[in-house]
Amino acid sequence: MDFAVDYEVKEVLAALHKFIEAEIVPLQVKYKRELENERYFYQEDGTYASEIQDAIKQVRMKSAEAGFYNMFGEAELGGSGDVFGPVSIAVIFEAISKKYGIDPFITEVFPRGLFTGGLTPVLLGLQEEVREEVLPEISSGEALLCFGLSEPDAGSDIWNMQTRAVQDGDYWVINGTKQWITNAHYAKYVMTFAITDLELVKARKGGISCFFVPIDGETVVPTSTIPSLGHLGSATAIIAFENARVHQKYIIGDLHQGFGKALHGVDLGRVVMAAQCVGVAQWALNIAVNYANERKTFGVTIGNHQVIQMMLAECAMDIYAGRNMLLNCAWKMENQPEIPIKEISMIKAFCTEMAQRVIDKCMQIHGGMGLTNELKLEKAWRWARMMRVPDGTTEIQKRTIAKKLLQGDLQF
Repeated sequence: MDFAVDYEVKEVLAALHKFIEAEIVPLQVKYKRELENERYFYQEDGTYASEIQDAIKQVRMKSAEAGFYNMFGEAELGGSGDVFGPVSIAVIFEAISKKYGIDPFITEVFPRGLFTGGLTPVLLGLQEEVREEVLPEISSGEALLCFGLSEPDAGSDIWNMQTRAVQDGDYWVINGTKQWITNAHYAKYVMTFAITDLELVKARKGGISCFFVPIDGETVVPTSTIPSLGHLGSATAIIAFENARVHQKYIIGDLHQGFGKALHGVDLGRVVMAAQCVGVAQWALNIAVNYANERKTFGVTIGNHQVIQMMLAECAMDIYAGRNMLLNCAWKMENQPEIPIKEISMIKAFCTEMAQRVIDKCMQIHGGMGLTNELKLEKAWRWARMMRVPDGTTEIQKRTIAKKLLQGDLQF
């Protein structure tokens, strides 16, 4: 296996760095106060401040113009997805995260979640006439999507879904509540899942359909924003459906079989998440190494103290293991006929846990400075802690791994 970065990926990374320097760094300077103090970044209801919303949209649309926003989108939808395989995608996301850490503007260069936003593969299930209607505004970055799967009582156990869709002639009437929905307050459309055949759901053989629904603010309403882990707000919210009427042409995929669409593309999403974790862990370690070479105690730099050396070494070993696990999994996705389900669960579980371990040690190396928000380490720690839950918790991933082992998949 050769994980060397090919010329095309190097060119993309060079162009990305130029784009970030030209378009995003000026925004970071302009909104320095908002980025450093969440009291200005969020409004009282927890949504982004209006100027931040405008800046994020500006990044998104300029990224689309530059060719980055749709770079990993499905080719059939107008993206360049056939050009970049999982290894290239992993390398690109790792490199960006390694250099810039966690930044809300840089996050918008690509759709937030490759399988839940932008030219998501879920949209392959749309009818041709609907695609022609909505793809231009989605691909330009003008219109955002959100993914309405989770509910208050249906997370990992999606069969416990309560949202219902009842047929009324050529229309379906949807009632229910979705929770933990990223982009809910900013999206124009929600790809939402609802029970359309209760008996099939009870038998766990289907009965869930996927609908492409406009967020009209009347029958489909984003309600409470959900602040999380020390933040004053978030991009995540609750969406309420009250007699939302959707024409049957807006069903994504087959009626009663929408659950498959919920997972279409999720594997690549986990590669991206793992790559970001590997990159952010390297970003944190670089900061800690520089600090260890500068900070002095007892007459020497702290890098001379054995306890600091042990922590740095443990961080490096963790990153090395996670990075090679990630690239090996991505290589298998490209070169093996079957999806490496076990390995995909492994990288999601290991890399998210690893990132938090590494950042935690890097904070400890900094002592009191590590607890401040000046170095952004504590912000990265909070981000890493949250990554252990979305797209399947660590425990769900371990369950998947164990099932594959018990079924005889003992190859590594």
